[in-house]
Amino acid sequence: MKFSDFRVLEFDCYGTLVDWETGILDVLRPWARSSGRTISDGEILRAFAEAETRAEATMPAERYSRVLAATFHLVGRKLDIPTTSADAEAFAASAGRWPVFPDTAASLSYLKQHHLLVVLSNTDRATFAKTSEQLGVEFDRVLTAEEIGSYKPDLRNFEYAIRAIAKMSVAPDRILHISESLFHDIGPAKSLGLRAVWINRGAERIGAGATLPKPGAMPDLVVSSLAEFVELHRAEQSSSSPA
Repeated sequence: MKFSDFRVLEFDCYGTLVDWETGILDVLRPWARSSGRTISDGEILRAFAEAETRAEATMPAERYSRVLAATFHLVGRKLDIPTTSADAEAFAASAGRWPVFPDTAASLSYLKQHHLLVVLSNTDRATFAKTSEQLGVEFDRVLTAEEIGSYKPDLRNFEYAIRAIAKMSVAPDRILHISESLFHDIGPAKSLGLRAVWINRGAERIGAGATLPKPGAMPDLVVSSLAEFVELHRAEQSSSSPA
């Protein structure tokens, strides 16, 4: 793979640029412990992954904040912990404050010098607006589930993105999709013929993490962090520069 072949880098946001597992656990861990039961972080994230997937599939036209509130109630049902509307709304509101990974801002700043940057995210405009304050760059296009009317891994999201990027005079073979989630992103992106990079932050993940598995998803490149991706990108730039 030559990075210079790609005009657009298309990023997933939560889990890829944003450390959503830390953000999720910062809210759900104390709530779960308040029940008096011992529930591991892995159990909480697994319950979240199942609940969020169900909520997104059954509420495709709802804003992500509404989906997160519904997810909270489903997690409570799964873990047999009582929930309140106030707690659900507080959890939903926390998404815009979830922390970015330490390598995110500097990596995006570097990549912006060489590519157009696009976000394709399972979120709503208001939540992403809060998140974007931490990202450090202005994206050339931000595509949200709220705008599209469905949630990844629905192929409609990727087809919508391809059409939107075509209006930027960029063909699909010049799009490189970058994500941490095999389930939400790598699998469906590859099924449509897009090239894809898996940011496998396995060392930082707790258990299976906050997404469902996707057996058989085959990324074109696997790196352990966005910083590693940038290192490879820099190496290619250096090797192609005149001596």
